[in-house]
Amino acid sequence: MPTFEIKMPKLGESITEGIIISWSVKVGDTIEEDDVLFEVNTAKVSAEIPSPVAGKILEILFKEGDTVPVGTVVAKVELEGEDAGDSAAEAPKAQEAQAQPEKKEAVAPAPEVAAPTKKQSKEEGRWYSPVVTQLAKEAKISQDELDKIAGTGYEGRLSKKDITKYIDQTKNGVVPTPGASKPAATAATQQSAPAAAAAPAPKPAIPVAEGDKVIPMDFVGKIVADRMVESVKTSPHVTTIIEVDVTKLVKWRAKNKDAFQKREGISLTYLPAITEATAKALIDFPRINSSVDGYNIIEKKRINIGIAVSLPDGNLIVPVIKDADKMNITGLATSIDALALKARNNKLSGDDIQGGTFTITNFGSFKNIIGTPIINQPEVAILGVGIIEKKPSVIETPDGDVIAIRHKMYLSLSYDHRVINGTLGGNFVKRIADYLENWEA
Repeated sequence: MPTFEIKMPKLGESITEGIIISWSVKVGDTIEEDDVLFEVNTAKVSAEIPSPVAGKILEILFKEGDTVPVGTVVAKVELEGEDAGDSAAEAPKAQEAQAQPEKKEAVAPAPEVAAPTKKQSKEEGRWYSPVVTQLAKEAKISQDELDKIAGTGYEGRLSKKDITKYIDQTKNGVVPTPGASKPAATAATQQSAPAAAAAPAPKPAIPVAEGDKVIPMDFVGKIVADRMVESVKTSPHVTTIIEVDVTKLVKWRAKNKDAFQKREGISLTYLPAITEATAKALIDFPRINSSVDGYNIIEKKRINIGIAVSLPDGNLIVPVIKDADKMNITGLATSIDALALKARNNKLSGDDIQGGTFTITNFGSFKNIIGTPIINQPEVAILGVGIIEKKPSVIETPDGDVIAIRHKMYLSLSYDHRVINGTLGGNFVKRIADYLENWEA
């Protein structure tokens, strides 16, 4: 019987390895397509990895707790039944394509895939298991039609159940609605360091005195540290800060928070309003919603805002609200609450953390007033939100100046000075302030 290799999947941008948390199968187990094989933890997400084929577990090559590079074979499956007929021919092509997960094109590279065991469509970059390909061929479904069928499998993968249901509906005269199931192509790639760069000078040894405690970084901490250093090296950071009078926003929240809690079952915080104001400002200043690819600036069509979430273990993750500009306050509030809960419970999917075009980090939740956040690559700007405080303020009136107590906060915008100058950066954060100071919902 032919065998099929299961490889460590690529679950996010810049992810090069994953830790096998647990195996759901053992050698000798019989599995069906889409059965969960193992759980993997990466710097960005934990995920259950399904099998793209049916068969019997022939070999498991890594144990729980092992760190495995992307593309490495972790298990072998002896194919049975329908999968055995086609997989022997299809497996080498699929495995060869996955073996180079970082291969780049000039502007739009092939999208990352969730699992390494699928057949790729030539034009769309979508992957299919051999059994799906065979069923489509027998039903005379064209490649274009196949690419439009919505998938319910992991990362939108088209499963055997999906294609069977589609064929049955077509035979019965029901016209299925095509789904936008293709993974979105990454709009830009990060630039690698110049080949001719000089080798870095050796770092001096850090003395460890008696009684000092040496604490190794965990896997996620190492990745976060590397990405922070990489971001500072990639983008010349500039930070501009503005003080915002949010008295109107504070009064609006006080008036609506109880009814909102009763209606939606979640607390109404200030973050949804700040996110809405930011989305509006990104529409006004599209250059901020961009990435840099060499000497090309790629302005993104979609506005996908990442919200930095602090995890219980001290690490940080940034789930993404897709098409934030199309949501109202209720939609933003429920999305932020749901993603934050998934993040803290380690339940985020790969799609939850990909595709961001701008990031907001709220250090006001720790009662901090000002910060200078580091850009989340490959974005070109990040907004820092400080705590709201009551302050005495001079107010101009027709009868002269008066001193009143107002609610104020600081917004800090760190931006990439390669593509955003001081005028653009200053006008952008001022526009957010204008929306918040004149808040009406």
